[in-house]
Amino acid sequence: MKFVIVGYGRVGMRTARILDEEGHEVSIVDNDHDKVERARKSGFDVVEGDGGNEGILEEAGVEGADALAGLTGDLNTNFAACMVGKHFGCRTVMRIDHDYREEIYHKYADDVDEIVYPERLGAAGAKTALLGGDFNLVADLTEKLQLITVTVPDGSPAIGKRVSEIDLPEGARIYAHGTNHEAMTIPLPRTTIDEGDRVAVIAEQESVEGVRAALLGTEEPVGA
Repeated sequence: MKFVIVGYGRVGMRTARILDEEGHEVSIVDNDHDKVERARKSGFDVVEGDGGNEGILEEAGVEGADALAGLTGDLNTNFAACMVGKHFGCRTVMRIDHDYREEIYHKYADDVDEIVYPERLGAAGAKTALLGGDFNLVADLTEKLQLITVTVPDGSPAIGKRVSEIDLPEGARIYAHGTNHEAMTIPLPRTTIDEGDRVAVIAEQESVEGVRAALLGTEEPVGA
């Protein structure tokens, strides 16, 4: 797949590297000359200029891209880039920083495919590490959805069941599965759960305890 990343700061750089490592084609747009040179030294195709400018984005290949991410520290640039991406049929992801306000979210949310909050996700990850345990609320994805990771323990009611057979509550779904020897991937319906497997679930907040019961066999309160 082909991606255009607008902004090669901390978030954009890491995103681009992950996509590149997975074999995707990545183009970078940034107006900071030092960042542009850094991206070039890392082997990326780079266009120096305003990421909200349609001509610059066309030069970066937005017309043939599958998705575009506006990941600069400037909300207006990110939004403008996403609107250009939408015009060319791209999936769009827009970064909003930690000081986002609820009215800003609602103003932009309907115009892009996804909104991400790097600082909020980073804080959630730190919280997870501090809490420890085998049932982690990794991140608040939206006001209503949470990303949960579970290591399936001995005695789990899910052991021996196929992913499609696990009795998750309404508002929850398994989106990734992995073993001790394999990375997490999107599971097939016939994938069977074993002790020690790792499972990632997206769930509405009110479904979290039901997820715990289905995968751990307990309804103790979530420590989050």
